[in-house]
Amino acid sequence: VYYEAHGCAETAIVREKQLKKWRRVWKIELIEAQNPDWRDLYDEIV
Repeated sequence: VYYEAHGCAETAIVREKQLKKWRRVWKIELIEAQNPDWRDLYDEIV
């Protein structure tokens, strides 16, 4: 339902650690801002 593209693994890991500290409601707001219908995005990233 949500993904971010990063140029390298290091920036992706830093972002992942940031998001893990977020409250659940903040994560849901992030998802809904980018994907309000909660579509499966698998086909977009493959």
